[in-house]
Amino acid sequence: MRLAIFDDWRLGAVGTDHASITDVTDALPEPHSGEPFGAGWWVRLCRDFAQIGPRLAAAARGGTARPLHEVRLRAPVLNPGKIVACASNYTAHIAEMRESVMPRETSGTGAWLLDFDVFLKAPSSISGPDDPVLLPEAPLAAGREIHHESELSLVIGPGGKDIPEETALSHVLGYLIGLDLTERGTGDRSRRKSYETFTPLGPWLTTAEEAGAPDAFDIELRIGTVVRQKVSTADMITPVARIIAHASRLMRLEPGDVIMTGAPPGVGPIAAGDVIDVAISGLGAMSLPVRKTGSSGS
Repeated sequence: MRLAIFDDWRLGAVGTDHASITDVTDALPEPHSGEPFGAGWWVRLCRDFAQIGPRLAAAARGGTARPLHEVRLRAPVLNPGKIVACASNYTAHIAEMRESVMPRETSGTGAWLLDFDVFLKAPSSISGPDDPVLLPEAPLAAGREIHHESELSLVIGPGGKDIPEETALSHVLGYLIGLDLTERGTGDRSRRKSYETFTPLGPWLTTAEEAGAPDAFDIELRIGTVVRQKVSTADMITPVARIIAHASRLMRLEPGDVIMTGAPPGVGPIAAGDVIDVAISGLGAMSLPVRKTGSSGS
């Protein structure tokens, strides 16, 4: 099943054609609130999807589909308690950071940045597939580069602490496309990656059962006609199950938390007027215009 949040934060099931959506909100086991903050129905759906999922599937089969282009897609997550992001999870990305990006943007300091680890991003940085990417004024004025990083991302279903790697994938509700946009330079990762719209997620959430094994996705990001990133998740140094196990040893994972699995090679700067086209096989695609903060156009 492909679950989308749309319009006034209603829940929809996206058709297999990726071009239609059926409203399944009324099949939720509790009243729906159009207020996105504190939406307990989403947390309950993540936690109890094994019980709620069949109701949603039945509603999708019996409902009336409408064209997807008629609705506004929101990010397919609601107020996660945290975004857990991964650093240095592709060998070729580590090499490009060491050889090109870090000497240019950080004077080559901070070798620890090339070690695999997890860090947190602000949930307020999340935006959806129908939202533009907004470039903040301060880093642009300081001559900083803003880079794209396309990543396989996931949403936690049943949470837990000290989750064994062997059962970690059973804690995944589903997978989606994520961008971990980054102000290059020195200083804390969380600060440089937490501006508003610096975590576009979408276009919908494909449930784990529907998506299949997380080591078989192809990721591609283009700016215009130029392919910047093209990789398979099979190339990750630390696979998804191990990421979940590692993160859960450091912090309790809660239903609805988002995990981003790390940037593939090919990161690079974006500028106002660009359009970021990103796709992950089986999970859909997003086309995101890039604007300066406060701009109504490109």
